[in-house]
Amino acid sequence: MSASKRAFVLAGGGSLGCIQVGMLRALLAAGVEPDFLVGSSVGALNACYFAAYPDVDGVERLAEIWASVRRRDIFPVTLGTILAILKREDSLIDSAPLRRMIEKALPYKFLEEAKLPVHLVATDLQGIAVTISRGAAVDAILASAAVPGVFPAVEIDGATLMDGAVAANTPVSIAVGLGATEVFILPTGYACDLQEPPSGAVARALHAVTLLIAWQLSRDLERLPRDVAVHMAPALCPLDVSPYDFTQSEYLIERAALSTRKWLDDGGATQRASSAQLAPHRHARHAPAHRILPRSSNA
Repeated sequence: MSASKRAFVLAGGGSLGCIQVGMLRALLAAGVEPDFLVGSSVGALNACYFAAYPDVDGVERLAEIWASVRRRDIFPVTLGTILAILKREDSLIDSAPLRRMIEKALPYKFLEEAKLPVHLVATDLQGIAVTISRGAAVDAILASAAVPGVFPAVEIDGATLMDGAVAANTPVSIAVGLGATEVFILPTGYACDLQEPPSGAVARALHAVTLLIAWQLSRDLERLPRDVAVHMAPALCPLDVSPYDFTQSEYLIERAALSTRKWLDDGGATQRASSAQLAPHRHARHAPAHRILPRSSNA
């Protein structure tokens, strides 16, 4: 019989990726540690950093990084951004600032140099999930986080890759395919309590991606084999912070740590995750999966 393997799966979510830091803080404090990590989009960045420093001190350093990040560090709005809109280019944001930030934070160049095995998920041009387990770490993170239309796609080994959230397979199914017998999902969640659409093209794109991720996770939870133990730290809801807002990181980290600690105290690590944990809004458990908007009286 093969040895059991525990994977931490870190999904995407823009600035809401800071929530995963609070979850990591609570999990490690409770003695729950992974054998390997799978990350997608901003979860790829968190996974790679944690794979370098898989301990309490490493999590606190990651919290400090998140507390110092501002929108302009990742999504700088420059003359180039305006020109990209006018010229209808393939992406709005230059990924160079994000590349510099990752290079400064990450202590290794190649994924295989991390202390814990780390696997990143991206998507190819056919919409198929691509798992990256070796090679240049920064390129792999940028590929996994290349939100279509926002960041440019990244070419690795001849394949043009974009955000892992686009793929049909989520990081959860990838983790099981890599041999995980127990999976802890660290979702970023989404702004379930927004009262109006986020302002701006990038903000709306990120909000759409977080919704896509939630639905994909929900679907995959129903399809996973029953012999795989799957647990999911609680997403934060109500939540009215946009995935484009980087000013609330410390608050969200602390809130996620408290929420995850309570979940663990209530036996969350022994309970199988369900799609109800990712309900698309506060009343979704009682809402129809498909809505028909009222037609105009002139229709």
